[in-house]
Amino acid sequence: MNTPTVPVHEIAASQQGLRGFVADWSSDREAFKVSWGKAMMWIFLLSDTFVFSCFLTGYMTVRISTTAPWPNPSHVFALNIGGTEMPLILIAIMTFVLISSSGLMAMAVNFAYQRQRVRTATLMFATAALGACFVGMQAFEWTKLIVEEGVRPWANPMGAAQFGSVFFMITGFHGLHVSIGVIYLLVVAWRVLQGRYEKSGNYQIVEIAGLYWHFVDLVWVFIFALFYLW
Repeated sequence: MNTPTVPVHEIAASQQGLRGFVADWSSDREAFKVSWGKAMMWIFLLSDTFVFSCFLTGYMTVRISTTAPWPNPSHVFALNIGGTEMPLILIAIMTFVLISSSGLMAMAVNFAYQRQRVRTATLMFATAALGACFVGMQAFEWTKLIVEEGVRPWANPMGAAQFGSVFFMITGFHGLHVSIGVIYLLVVAWRVLQGRYEKSGNYQIVEIAGLYWHFVDLVWVFIFALFYLW
């Protein structure tokens, strides 16, 4: 019984195609029409979405199941300005600052693809500055709750003890993301200003940084709606 033989040129073509496939995937090239940097950022953001979803789901479960009264966010997060209690005024300013920073980042990406590196870097520095302002206001919010209200991760004099644990966990985790994003934007902006990406003509790193920053802003919208408005 004769076994069919594969032509030599077909074997060579198959081996050549396999080598090309391995070379493409092992080098810094694009796969599925998406660059490696952008693909890896999307994968990271997807995994981070699951983490935040678990945190927010846990928060909603705790709040629904607890028998102790849950503190009123309008009262807890109010500021006394001129003798008048202003509910959620600080949270509103924080939200405005973060959403505004997202708009600046979108403009930075637009200028990056136009290869206007000075405008790109300036807008990224401004975005990072607004992000730092957000973190500063969050630190003030934490200080007020801890020092003035006596809230702790294990105790809460205003009602349900779980309030402190879920608040510090969720807002702290998000604040960490914002802080990392500020450092990330500063590094990329400095490299843009120095003309590092001008040499290669590839400003996609700015768009990748923008993806991360928009994700951080989007997560805050959910935290704002579920934690502060509910």
